[in-house]
Amino acid sequence: MKNNKLSYPIKFIPILKEKVWGGTKLQQLFNKNTNSDNVGESWEISGVASNVSIVQNGDLKGKSLTQLIQEFSSTLVGEKVYEIFGSAFPLLFKFIDAKEDLSVQLHPSDTLAKKRHNSFGKNEMWYILDSEKQGKLVVGFNQEMNETLYIKHLQNNTLSEILHFENAKKGDTYFIETGTVHAIGAGVVLAEIQQTSDITYRIYDYNRPGIDGELRELHTDLALEAINFKPVNYKLSSENKLNTPVQLCSTKYFQTNKIEIKKTINRDLRNIDSFVVYMCVEGEGAIMINDNSEEFKKGDTLLIPAQINFVEIISNNATILEVYIP
Repeated sequence: MKNNKLSYPIKFIPILKEKVWGGTKLQQLFNKNTNSDNVGESWEISGVASNVSIVQNGDLKGKSLTQLIQEFSSTLVGEKVYEIFGSAFPLLFKFIDAKEDLSVQLHPSDTLAKKRHNSFGKNEMWYILDSEKQGKLVVGFNQEMNETLYIKHLQNNTLSEILHFENAKKGDTYFIETGTVHAIGAGVVLAEIQQTSDITYRIYDYNRPGIDGELRELHTDLALEAINFKPVNYKLSSENKLNTPVQLCSTKYFQTNKIEIKKTINRDLRNIDSFVVYMCVEGEGAIMINDNSEEFKKGDTLLIPAQINFVEIISNNATILEVYIP
């Protein structure tokens, strides 16, 4: 049964994270509310236990995401999603600004994360928003790899010799499967969509101190069981179309479409048994649900409750990412 309180696009207050590698672009590009010079991440929608998002707009202003799920259950998140995840929100949405190189890292699978941390694993997707000329990404290895060879390079401090480096280009999309060694390089800004998990195994960090002045912990032993040494398909291809959703990434964890909007479009969401999230990565516009309208601009993220069947997206110059659980 529909709930009138859920009949509008919901915005949340971004949770800004200072990082040793962070910069000022989240403020410059997206007008995020900070005076800090080292903000690395803006958590746009989060159900992570110690960082639960709070509603910024409308009748539900001030309520947490967890409270919303407890109050509205499947009408907010979808029947199938609620059956599987209960009051846990399954995805985490971020914007990331890497002023410096991030540590080389990987994430455990669902099975390993459950066993070790009672958590979900962390499959994630990157959509590149901005990259300086030399902006690079690390994804996987540049040669056939096995545990013995990997450990040898780790011990000799020559890990960078076996890593695969990619030039980061605006509009490119990557799927980072659990176990894949990866890092975001200096000068890259991206949108990240991931499973709700904050578990990272750091394997190399340039011997630099963290925000507190101490060297950050490496997770050499934990990472060893979690690493995928096989070659990975990480870069995703897509076509360019106007005013219609183009699939970027389809996994059992989430589906992401890109919509380049040059005129008002109507989206029929009746066949999607899930909440839908829109991340605006270019331009501006408004989302209309019945008579309720919410404006958005580059860097805004909105959640459409699962009970909503139709949305009207009004813009003549926006690019948005549309994300839901398939």
